[in-house]
Amino acid sequence: MQCSWKAVLLLALASIAIQYTAIRTFTAKSFHSCPIPNPVNCTLSQDTDAADRLCDESPTFAYNLSRKTHVLILATTRSGSSFVGQLFNQHFDVFYLFEPLYHVQYTLIPKLTQSKSTTDRRVMLGASRDLLRSLYDCDLYFLENYIKPQPINHTTDRLFRRGASKALCSPPVCESLGAVDLHLEEGDCVKKCGTLNLTLATESCRDHGHVAIKTVRVPEVSDLRALVEDPRLNLKVIQLVRDPRGILASRSETFRDTYRLWRIWDGTGRKPYNLDVTQLTTVCEDFWNSVSTGLNRPPWLKGKYMLVRYEDLARNPMKKTEEIYDFLGIPMDSNVERWIQNNTRGDRSSSKHKYGTVRNSAATAEKWRFRLSYEIVAFTQHACQQVLAQLGYKTAGSEEELKNLSISLVEERDFLPFS
Repeated sequence: MQCSWKAVLLLALASIAIQYTAIRTFTAKSFHSCPIPNPVNCTLSQDTDAADRLCDESPTFAYNLSRKTHVLILATTRSGSSFVGQLFNQHFDVFYLFEPLYHVQYTLIPKLTQSKSTTDRRVMLGASRDLLRSLYDCDLYFLENYIKPQPINHTTDRLFRRGASKALCSPPVCESLGAVDLHLEEGDCVKKCGTLNLTLATESCRDHGHVAIKTVRVPEVSDLRALVEDPRLNLKVIQLVRDPRGILASRSETFRDTYRLWRIWDGTGRKPYNLDVTQLTTVCEDFWNSVSTGLNRPPWLKGKYMLVRYEDLARNPMKKTEEIYDFLGIPMDSNVERWIQNNTRGDRSSSKHKYGTVRNSAATAEKWRFRLSYEIVAFTQHACQQVLAQLGYKTAGSEEELKNLSISLVEERDFLPFS
């Protein structure tokens, strides 16, 4: 009887959490509404700072009158998302944020790297949509709900990977930089700029013509439907995919402890009995579900979705980037072109850390063929056969074939966005 009572209590708490998340998501319109610039809409009972921000921004809340293009890079870990993010980060008129949903995940689900609970996932996604909507409206104060410890006077030194955003490492957000600091490394930005003033960051966001956000914490494009259909946003989704065999190889090398059993299998040729295969199958399932939604071309995604394979971008970075910007309707400036030329022809020593973006992009895309044993490749091909076929990735029938086929393992495919 005691177990039954606890189970009922847990179910009740889960139900409350889910309902709260749903209410927060679908009432975000009223939470952010001050549709008519009238002082009546901002009563004295409201928080003064918050009310002023809402009323000041009322034209964009009513219907994105500025017609900013809001971009979401939808990806998974080690799929080339940091590289793609830089294609927007370097644009002079794009305000770019690197993984702001990190703070949501590690506040709501601090003990899990990737939650497998349905309840946790729904709570996480509801909070994530709220935060994304606020960030696209340049309300960076909303981040304070998830940054620990709580920012003081809207300043913090705890924003995840702040240095990966050029806008957050440039004047007016960072006023201590000189002419020689225009191309700071990520770590140098944090050292020279000091704490982040979210008020200045908000002003910088408003001064940019477009906002781009990269995330690996939203599993499928269907999870974004409420944002895509929001008339106040002009949201376009770039879904980045990569060969699951390449993702597994990259994760095994980068996250050595987490993928220790995969490394044991690779080194000894013996598959551990307690191997966590969901580290692979979850990626393939999310890809299959999300890409299927995109390629089925539902009306709510019309003109809003573009599928990009990392391998295509790696082989022809300039051409593919031009296609991406053409889809978005944003002119590609010379800063982006220059960055591509300087960052796609490097060697292994060019990248200083695991999230570095300076590399020989074409060689990096196919390096997994020499990192993984054929046994693991064959296992991956069997576990992910549906998504491999869906995305045009060929399978290798032997170790010799794997080593010799090179980039021809990727079929020529045109996943053109539909308008």
